[in-house]
Amino acid sequence: MIGTLINVVAVVAGTLLGLLFGKKITEEMRRVLTLGVGMCVVVLGLQSALATSNMMLVIIAVVLGGVAGSLLKIEKGLDRMGDMLQKRFARGGSRVGEGFVTATLIFCVGAMAITGALDSGLRGDHSTLVAKSVLDGVTSMVLASTMGWGVMLSAVAVLIYQGGIALAASFVAPLLENARMVTEMSAVGGVLIMGIGLNMIGMKERIPVGDLLPAIVMPAFLVLIM
Repeated sequence: MIGTLINVVAVVAGTLLGLLFGKKITEEMRRVLTLGVGMCVVVLGLQSALATSNMMLVIIAVVLGGVAGSLLKIEKGLDRMGDMLQKRFARGGSRVGEGFVTATLIFCVGAMAITGALDSGLRGDHSTLVAKSVLDGVTSMVLASTMGWGVMLSAVAVLIYQGGIALAASFVAPLLENARMVTEMSAVGGVLIMGIGLNMIGMKERIPVGDLLPAIVMPAFLVLIM
């Protein structure tokens, strides 16, 4: 939960800064910070990915997970869910509601929230959520400068969503007695985190990280088989 609490504090602090100094935040400043955090996220993912003791297992997990995610159309499902929530709750021209929904979608509907929360719960490694916190803090600052204090309400959604995933993962962790299993799951998660970082940097072809999410659980089966 520590990583999630840091994320919540970052959203609240970013919103307050946006309300106080919003006019001084330029688009160029936001772009530079996003690219910088994106590069750090790539390095974080690489560190986790290199912890594997069997790269072939990671490749197989990513392939199987990618096939499953593509068939389930997870990426498109996340996009549709975001559009549906936006239409449902951001109607009527209320900037408070718009700020809450927009920020919640940005902070919660994404692979980084899931992979970071899983890593936090399974291994107690909060580095991914800390990196996400920096990005969310900057984003909440920019959003609050135009949409107002409603952005701060998204911190509650972050706490419930990411905290729920982290707590669930911490309860499951003792069942994964094989230490290698957890390591390989974290390594696959690292590959996905690298994809998120590359998307943040702005690659020409966007990586559908959402469709790769099932890959995270594949090592739990592959380690037993192999």
